[in-house]
Amino acid sequence: MGTTSFLTRARGLLHIRNQLVRECLAELLATFMLIIITLGSAAQKITSSEVKGNLITSYLGGALAVMVGVYTAGGISGAHMNPAFSLAMCLIEQFPWWKFPIFVVVQILGAFISSGAVYILYYDAIWYYSNGTLTVSGPRETASIFATYPADYVSITNGFVDQVIGTAVLMVGVMGIMDARNKAVPKGLEPVVVALLVLSIESSMGANCGCPLNPARDLGPRLFTYVAGWGPEVFRWVPEKGGGGEVG
Repeated sequence: MGTTSFLTRARGLLHIRNQLVRECLAELLATFMLIIITLGSAAQKITSSEVKGNLITSYLGGALAVMVGVYTAGGISGAHMNPAFSLAMCLIEQFPWWKFPIFVVVQILGAFISSGAVYILYYDAIWYYSNGTLTVSGPRETASIFATYPADYVSITNGFVDQVIGTAVLMVGVMGIMDARNKAVPKGLEPVVVALLVLSIESSMGANCGCPLNPARDLGPRLFTYVAGWGPEVFRWVPEKGGGGEVG
């Protein structure tokens, strides 16, 4: 009885009544789950020299991470996890514009925090694999664990077009899945179908730039690598060595 009473009081104290705060915390958690799984799959692949992971497992990790994120907070914040999706929801008047910048900041923060968690989780592996030097390019680079980098043949223009087309396909696909006037997805399985959509995009459009399709997924981890020791080179247009990126 005492334990039950204590837990009841604890729930009361921890209960957050402000709806915006609840949504922001949910969005933060959803983005955290998305990025920690996505980057974790890339870290396992790269630091093991593809012995304990490969391109397929990396793509699956990114796709399933989207599913986990939606199931984590979809009922509270909508689990946008992506500024591009938040913007699309604003454009179709399904999300208020005043919340847009708040969600963008929360999404980037969630991605930044989860990058730190992956760095801690794979700290020994990263330093062992990199021979003690954190680099963005070269045979032992580790920056692509956290952010995506273009293939060496991709121009800035082609990279931009690549991301516009890929993100557009993602948004149209998600909107089609959400549209009740279309063939309905069985209730509760929408996140699974979105994960399959993400996997299809990764499998068909990931060669040029690693397929991030999510400004928060790219910027948050890239900012982390900048402050964690990889330096300003993470913001330069360099050849892709490992393709640590998946959608979000």
